Amino acid sequence: MPENNYFSMVYDRIGVIGAGGWGTALACVAAKAGRSVVLWAREPDVADSIIRSGVNARFLPGVALPQSIRPTSEVGDAANADALLIAAPAQHLRETLSLLAPFVADDLPLVLCAKGIEGASGLLLTEVLAETLPRAQIAILSGPSFARDVANELPTAVTIAARMDIAKRLQASLGHGQFRPYVSDDVIAVALGGAAKNVYAIGCGVADGLGLGESARAALLARSFAELIRLGAAVGGRPETFMGLSGLGDLVLSATSPSSRNFAFGQKLGQGETLHVLLAPGMPLVEGVATARPLVARATTWRGNADRYDDFGGSGWRHVTGFCARPTHEPTPWTGTQIDIPDPASATLRSLLAGKELSSCSSSSPP
Repeated sequence: MPENNYFSMVYDRIGVIGAGGWGTALACVAAKAGRSVVLWAREPDVADSIIRSGVNARFLPGVALPQSIRPTSEVGDAANADALLIAAPAQHLRETLSLLAPFVADDLPLVLCAKGIEGASGLLLTEVLAETLPRAQIAILSGPSFARDVANELPTAVTIAARMDIAKRLQASLGHGQFRPYVSDDVIAVALGGAAKNVYAIGCGVADGLGLGESARAALLARSFAELIRLGAAVGGRPETFMGLSGLGDLVLSATSPSSRNFAFGQKLGQGETLHVLLAPGMPLVEGVATARPLVARATTWRGNADRYDDFGGSGWRHVTGFCARPTHEPTPWTGTQIDIPDPASATLRSLLAGKELSSCSSSSPP
């Protein structure tokens, strides 16, 4: 089909499932692209507040929403759409899809907009969708994007992955002046990149919180990216996808910015705060915490496939029970924190913690 034809076949009615900060920002995107938008909030008071004030004061305060967005607390109302953007948190995705199930028509595009791995099953979010609503069309939106930047119309680029004709229609439906989607059909790579980068961002935050310096953080980030490509190769993801927005782009943003919840969480761990405090009710959601352990478990099961793609040398692929390993010098309050991350990124961080140097990392691994 000629490219310009996709712009004449936009998905005009967009339902956004989840009125947190990210879902609200995506509703703004769709509305500013000229779409008819219904935004579903699980909490009726959030929907009522948006109707009264035009602002999502709980989850995206200070941002005036386009008047064309219609909030609702009735999930069936939002599901009556040409495409759905699913912005529920990763660990609540299955429950949300179950609520949607009675209202989802066959072949309806469902665009996953959260990032993570389901803790209970170890499934990528695309796999959860395929298992829960097998007749839906799977799509995923990911990339370096903070909700407030997007809602305030700061320039942002993301990846939309789906069957290519669907991806291009979604691109035409959501793209506008300051929001630029790129298309891909590499769904599994986009899903994995978005999930893994949250875990790596926590590790980079730990290094930063310990005061190990920017050079150490850069080393950990680079080793994380090398590992991500190996993980992706093991499941059939294309390396060029990880080198784009949903891989390297998202990793750089999440692993370097204090505005990243995962990076900020790691910083506080490194500075001595405890998980009990950081994960207390009312604290910001940090998807990387729940994703870390199943990511390591999946990396272990993928090892056989990964070995066929291992061009980097080194041992790697060891099951690490916690990247916050006990340092050889003075212990810190977060010693023993059980957040998992596979090698080589964890090997780099453990070396940095133990002696602030990289001598224990494999010399045959890439710089």
